[in-house]
Amino acid sequence: MAFPDIQSFMRLLEERGELIRVTTPVSRELEITEIADRMVKQGGPALLFENVLGSDYPVVIGLLGTKERVALALGVGDLDDLAAKVRALIDLSGGGSKLGLLSNVTKLRDAMNLPPRRVRNAPVQQVVWRGDEVDLSKIPVLKCWPLDGGPFVTLPLVITKDPETGERNMGMYRVQVMSKNTTGMHWQRHKTGTKHLEKARKMGQRLEVAVAIGGDPALIYAATAPLPPVPGLDEFALAGYLRGQRYPVAKGVTVDLDVPANAEFILEGYVDPSEDWVMEGPFGDHTGFYTLPDLYPHFHVTAVTMRRNPVYPATIVGRPPMEDAYLIEASERLFLPAAQLIIPEIVDYHMPPAGVAHNLVFVSIKKSYPGQAYKVANGLFGLGQMMFAKVIVVLDEDVTVTDFGAVWREVTQKAVPGRDTLTTRGPIDVLDHSSRGWGYGGKLIIDATTKRPEEVGSAASSRPDQAGDVLSPTPWGEGRGEGPHDLPTFDGVLAQRHTPDGYWLVALHKTRAGQARDLAAAFAAHPAAAGIRHLLICDDQTDVNDIQDVWWTILNNIDAERDVTLHGHLLAWDGAQKIPEEGFVREWPPKIVMDQGIVDRVDRLWNVYGLPETLR
Repeated sequence: MAFPDIQSFMRLLEERGELIRVTTPVSRELEITEIADRMVKQGGPALLFENVLGSDYPVVIGLLGTKERVALALGVGDLDDLAAKVRALIDLSGGGSKLGLLSNVTKLRDAMNLPPRRVRNAPVQQVVWRGDEVDLSKIPVLKCWPLDGGPFVTLPLVITKDPETGERNMGMYRVQVMSKNTTGMHWQRHKTGTKHLEKARKMGQRLEVAVAIGGDPALIYAATAPLPPVPGLDEFALAGYLRGQRYPVAKGVTVDLDVPANAEFILEGYVDPSEDWVMEGPFGDHTGFYTLPDLYPHFHVTAVTMRRNPVYPATIVGRPPMEDAYLIEASERLFLPAAQLIIPEIVDYHMPPAGVAHNLVFVSIKKSYPGQAYKVANGLFGLGQMMFAKVIVVLDEDVTVTDFGAVWREVTQKAVPGRDTLTTRGPIDVLDHSSRGWGYGGKLIIDATTKRPEEVGSAASSRPDQAGDVLSPTPWGEGRGEGPHDLPTFDGVLAQRHTPDGYWLVALHKTRAGQARDLAAAFAAHPAAAGIRHLLICDDQTDVNDIQDVWWTILNNIDAERDVTLHGHLLAWDGAQKIPEEGFVREWPPKIVMDQGIVDRVDRLWNVYGLPETLR
C-alpha cells in the first residue's frame, strides 16, 4: 500500500486507535521526548502534539514505534513478508557462485528499477521562504536530551548528488540547528555525503543539499536502509519498490536536486567545502550514550518550502528499545535473502536492541563441517554495513535468534571460552566510544554451535568417515553441584548476582587502573566461580537485575580485543568505564538520562495530556 504522504498514514493510524492527539501545550525542549520515550518503550501509540510552544506547526512522533506499524508503512502484513517478497525475486539455488550472484543482482536491480517521476505541482512547495524569510526557529525542531548541543532534526532525508557523475544519494544524517538559516551536517568520513563534498572541494564548487522532512513512510525507511552499491539502485528506487509505484519528486526551488514532492518541509541550500567546519553536538545518540562535540560541515539554508498545513515528524533515539529498533528489524528481514545468497548456510539472523544495531549479531546456520561458524562470521564481517559488527554469536539452525535468553543459554551450553571464542580486529562504528581507535577496534566471534569432533580435539582423523559424527553438548551445571552464591568481597563492587545459566553480573565503581582485570582474576580463583562461564563487569550505573541493561552497557563499553579476557574457563567482559590511567586517551561520554524536573513534570501532567494511565 502506497501512502500519498505522511499525513495519510497518520489518519490511518488514528482510525486504528494507534495515534493519540495531545492538545495540552507542550515544550519542544525535553518534554515531548520524555512523553514519547515512555510510549515507545511500552509499544504505545504514536502521538500528535497539536500545541507546541513557540511554533505554529504540530509535531508527530512515534509513527514507526512498533514493528506492526513499520510493516503497515511498508505495505506488508508482517516484517517477515519483506524477506518473502525479496526471496520471490531471486534464486537462492546458485549457492553463492559468481554467475549466480551476477544473475541475481541484475534481477534485483531490475525489479527495483522504479525511478522517481517528476511532478509539476508539489504539495511541499505550496509555501516558500527565501533569503531573509528563512527562520528555522519557527519549525518545532526538538531538543531531545538535557546535554544536547541544541535542537536536532531527527528524521532528515539529506539529498545530494555526485558533482561528477550526477548520481543521487539520500541518507539520514542528524541536522543540528545552529541559527535561523544554518545547521550542522553530520556527515561521517565513510558517508556518501562526505565523498560528494570532497569531490566538490576538488572541483572548487559548493555542494548543493536538500533536507526533506516527511514524505511517504516508505521513503523514511529507505533513507535508513543499508543499500548495496548496485548501479541504479537508490533510496527513491527502494521506496518505489516498497510502494509498488514510482516515487513523486519535484525539482528544488533554489537547488538542482530532486526532492520528494509529498514531504512536509524541505530545507534547501549548500555546503561550502572551503569554509571551516563548525562544532556540532553533543547529541544523545542511538547508542544510549551522548556523542561528544566534533567538527562537521556547515549547511547554509537558502530556502524552506512546505505544505500549507504541514506536520513536523520527529523521532527520538537513546537507550533501547527505541523506534529505530523496528527500522533495523525491517532491514534484517529485507536483506536476509541477499545475505543467504552470499552465505547460503545462514538460516536467520537478528540484531537485538541491546546491541543498538552493530554491537551484537545473532546468526543461526545449517552446519555441516568444522569451522563453519567462523567462516560465516567472517563472511558477515565483509558484508556491507555488517563490517561494523562488534560481537557475532553463531548458533545451530534450530535456535530462535530473536529469543535473547535462549541464545545466551546456548552460549553457555555449547561455547567453551577460549576454545570456541575468537577475537579479531576491523572497522567499528565511528559512534563507538570504547574502541581502541576512532572507527577501529576489536571484534569477538562466539561459536555456540554443536561441535564436531575436529573442533574439540577428539577426532582421530579428518577423514569424513571417521570424523563426521557430531558431539552432543554437556548441559551447563551438570555435575557442578548447586552453583555459586557469594562473590568474594572486592573493592568497588556495588551490586552482583548470578544467573542459573552460567553468568555472574557485577556493577563496579571503578577508581583505579586495572581494577576490573584484578576483579576478574580474583573471581576466577574463588570457589564461587565454579561453573560460571561469563563474568559480566558493568559500570556503577547499571542495574544488574536487568539483563538488557547489563548487555547494553557491556556491548557499548568494550573493545572486544582489549576488554574480553580469558581466565581459565572463565570469560571476563570488562564493561566498566575506561580511564586515562589505563591508557584510554579519548573522553568517555555520559549515558543519556532525562532531567529529573522534566520527569516529574510529565508525571504530574500525564492525565492532563489525555494519555492512557497504563502507559504512564
